[in-house]
Amino acid sequence: MPRSLAVVCLAAGLGKRTKVSIPKVLLPLCGRTLAGSALDVTDALLPDRTIVLVHHQADKVQRALANRTSVTFVDQGKPMGTGHAVKAAMHALGDFDGDVLVIYGDCPLMTTATLSALRLARGTAPCAMLTAYPSDTDGLGRILRDEAGRLLGIREAKDCSKDQLLIDEINAGFYCFDARALGPALQTLKPNNAQGEYYLTDVIAQFVAEGRDVATIEAEADDEILGVNSLADLAVARLVMQERILMEHLHNGVIITDPSTTFIDHGVKIGADTRILPCTVIGVGCTIGKHCEVGPFAHLRAGTVLEDGAEIGNFVEAKKTLVGAGSKAKHLTYLGDTVIGKNANIGAGTITANYDGVNKHETRIGDRVFIGSGTVIVAPSQLGADSMTGAGAVVKPNTLIGDREVWVGVPARLKKTRDLRSIKEHS
Repeated sequence: MPRSLAVVCLAAGLGKRTKVSIPKVLLPLCGRTLAGSALDVTDALLPDRTIVLVHHQADKVQRALANRTSVTFVDQGKPMGTGHAVKAAMHALGDFDGDVLVIYGDCPLMTTATLSALRLARGTAPCAMLTAYPSDTDGLGRILRDEAGRLLGIREAKDCSKDQLLIDEINAGFYCFDARALGPALQTLKPNNAQGEYYLTDVIAQFVAEGRDVATIEAEADDEILGVNSLADLAVARLVMQERILMEHLHNGVIITDPSTTFIDHGVKIGADTRILPCTVIGVGCTIGKHCEVGPFAHLRAGTVLEDGAEIGNFVEAKKTLVGAGSKAKHLTYLGDTVIGKNANIGAGTITANYDGVNKHETRIGDRVFIGSGTVIVAPSQLGADSMTGAGAVVKPNTLIGDREVWVGVPARLKKTRDLRSIKEHS
């Protein structure tokens, strides 16, 4: 029977080095927060319990993560080290028996595969820990081993001697503990170090002193263990995360012309044979079908859906908009809170004016509608199938344009009804 799993996410830090007002763990990263990214990784492991340690602006962190199920928030109080945080988490876990996986809310690049391997490595040991050999070891705790390679302990960088600082194997800070071993060991921690804090690494030292094996595995890549302590770190993390997202779409048959200028958030769904052209931004919550084309210089925002064969062109922005199969908006257009039917043509410079200063309203555009260049449609309005607007038309709010009707002017008025044969000839 598989062991039960509890995840402990440390997210109480102040984050002074970011020099921004929001909590560090809520900094944005490709459509998610740092903490959200970290927890999405562990959610894939299907934990029985998840404890998130909070303190600095705890209310904001809790609100941002409130949509997650089976998450318990624990206010750590004044942060006094990793051992102090995990001790608070274990108190909340009560008599939990199983694996306790310790992660960090500011380490968004860890992978589910590595954490799975860490759990597997624990076996019957009281703990398995992750190590790494990064090119820059500055500020990182060093792994101490004997001549036979057996783990002796971990020395925090600020407590290292000059010789110990030359060690290139570092503690990545991710652990999988046996809950039954962790609880008692935490009770013995003392702040006997330069920082006056309770170090979780001292638990490892205690296991070693008792002659108990501690398993170690090496991280697959340096970027997995990157902690975001500054906005410069955040920029590096975004580059790594963006590359992962783009590679996934490329492997799924999405044609991305220039990945270096394409920005796609987490959770975006794109069908095979769709082309994403340069300088395109696609936000979280967008869905794009097969055989579509987006860009260049296009911006798709949350809630936008492109059905198969739809096209969004240069300098077009769409927010919370459905673009029906085969429909096109190719130039200089804003589509907000809009539903567009199939095979419609949205002319250059079209605006669906969805905001009246207080509320957002919807525009509905039917199948095979032809919108003339420079048209402004003030929502709420509805355009029936095969209808048409003239160039520069301004459609007033609460307008209902019937099927095949042609409206022109400022404000737009009915001019005529389109001939059905003419529509078929131009379709």
